[in-house]
Amino acid sequence: MKKIDWISWGIFFLLCCIWGSSFKLMKDSTIGLSSDQIASLRIFSAGLIFVPFGLIYFSKIPTNKVGLVILSAAIGNLIPAYLFAEAMTKIDGSLGGILNSLTPICVIVIGILFFKITVQIEKIIGVVIGFLGLLLLILLPIFTGEKNIQFNNLGYSLLIILATFLYGINVNMVGKYFTEIHPIHLATVSLSFMTIPTGIILWNQKFLQLDFSNPILQTSISYTVFLGVFGSAIATALFYMLVKRASIIFASLVTYGIPFVALFLGFLDGEKITILKLSCLGIILFGVYLANKQGKK
Repeated sequence: MKKIDWISWGIFFLLCCIWGSSFKLMKDSTIGLSSDQIASLRIFSAGLIFVPFGLIYFSKIPTNKVGLVILSAAIGNLIPAYLFAEAMTKIDGSLGGILNSLTPICVIVIGILFFKITVQIEKIIGVVIGFLGLLLLILLPIFTGEKNIQFNNLGYSLLIILATFLYGINVNMVGKYFTEIHPIHLATVSLSFMTIPTGIILWNQKFLQLDFSNPILQTSISYTVFLGVFGSAIATALFYMLVKRASIIFASLVTYGIPFVALFLGFLDGEKITILKLSCLGIILFGVYLANKQGKK
C-alpha cells in the first residue's frame, strides 16, 4: 500500500486548480473557434512544447511499449479532448461537471473487470460517498432556485460519459504497464506523437487561413493554447507522477477537487459560501478520506 505523502497532496491540489479552470477555458474558447479546432489546437499545443523533450526521452521508452504509449495518449488525451469540446458546446457546465466526476468510479469498475485489481470495500464506499457529495454540491443551486440546469441536447452527455470511460482505461493502463517509465518521459513522448494527427486536422480545417487579426479569434486561441500547455501538457505529466507516487484511485479523485476550486473562484467573485455548501464539501472530503485510508496489514 503506497503512502500518500505531502508531495502527492501538493500535486493533487495543483491538478485540481489546473483542471478546475479547464471547463471555463473551453467555454470561453468557443466564442471564436469550433469544437474541433479547440480540441485540435489544445492537444497540438501540448504536444508541440514537448517535442524537443520527446525526441530526447524517446530512447527511454521500452521498444515493446511504444505502441501502448501512443495508445495511452490517444485514449487519455486526444479522443477525450474532442469529446469534451463537442459536448460542452451543447450541454450545461454543471451537468458536464457531474458527468466528469464519474471518472473515479470508471477507474474502479474498469480496473476490477479488465485489469484484475483488488479494491477494498471501504475505498469503493469512499468513492461513492465523494461522488454523492459532489452531486449534491452541484445540484444545490437548482434546489434553491439560484439557477437552472439545462437538459437540452442530453444525448451529448454520452460523449462525456465515453470520455470518463476512456480516462478509466488510461489510468489503469498507466498504473499497470508504465510503472517503470519515468512520468516525464511518458508524458513528453506520448503527447509529442499527438502533434501528428492534430496537425493534420488543423491543416485540413484551414486553420492557418483564419483571420488572426480578429481580436475575438486571438482571445480564443490564447485560451486554447493556455489550456493545452497547462491543462494537457503539464497536467498530464503531473497526473502520471501522481499515479506512480500514490495510486490510480487517489489520482482519479482529482475530479472531486474541482468544486473546491470553483467555490473559491466564486467566493472571489462575491458569491456566498453557505453552510450547505460547506457540508457538501465535508462529505466529499470524507469520501476522499475513506478512499485513501490505509488498510490494516
